[in-house]
Amino acid sequence: MYAQFFGSYLLSREAATPEQMKEAIAKLSNARIKLGTLAMHKGLMTAEEVDEVCYLQTREDKRFGEIAVERDYLTDAQVSDLLKSQNPDYLLLGQNLVDMDVLTNAELEELLLAYQKDSEISDMNVESTEKASQLIRKFLEKSHKGVSENALMYINLMFNNLVRFIGEDFTPMTPVACTEYPINYCVTQKVTGPVSCVSRLDMTEDVALKFASRYAKMDFDQFDEYVRASVEDFLNLHNGLFSVNMSNEKSIELTLEPPMAEEGDTLTLPAGSYVIPVVYPFGTVHLIVSV
Repeated sequence: MYAQFFGSYLLSREAATPEQMKEAIAKLSNARIKLGTLAMHKGLMTAEEVDEVCYLQTREDKRFGEIAVERDYLTDAQVSDLLKSQNPDYLLLGQNLVDMDVLTNAELEELLLAYQKDSEISDMNVESTEKASQLIRKFLEKSHKGVSENALMYINLMFNNLVRFIGEDFTPMTPVACTEYPINYCVTQKVTGPVSCVSRLDMTEDVALKFASRYAKMDFDQFDEYVRASVEDFLNLHNGLFSVNMSNEKSIELTLEPPMAEEGDTLTLPAGSYVIPVVYPFGTVHLIVSV
């Protein structure tokens, strides 16, 4: 998560423009080697085992390494060694901006130190669930003084699922608190029970086409029912994993209503709602959460 939130930090400091960030992030996605690919390359896992772990990630809210260890495909030590062999994404992002002449190396060094201090993270060479939650809490507090644990848990999972199923080449923009929001193509789903939540993904049809293509791993060329179904399925998958987490971690049972599409209206949102623009190279997805 460091690269995504470092990108957001750079935008808030006006160290780069959104267009420059899109270009740098697009290059970042090509530079990253995934953990499963590394494990297969080093002869630690077979292709079938990697595919199995990737499939299990659609059913469990866990990292690739966690599942691989549980299945006895990798040891904790092997996962640690593989992670160390990966280039830190936030450094790759910064280096891309240097290569684009957006930043100098001196400016990058200064921004990295400031980001580490502002984020209150002592060691950026090691990522953890706790550190990711800390980053997201500080990110959300830009628009709200207090962040509920349920909201933190929900949005943390959403960013994880965007990384897993759509791609890690995104930057979240500063969240905005608002009570009205004009939408384009918007998919909505309600989660009911002791904890109630309404979540929406809003985007233009062109962005929905690219979003659905990445999620379904197919090249859609027109906005149709398959594209709609893919966007709805992503939101339903995410909320299903959220419900599983709430049941496992807090013994709270939730119910999901079917996702539905809303188009061309202005939404009235309850107090405490978040609107988070998530910038991908193919366009911007607006995450709207009331929890």
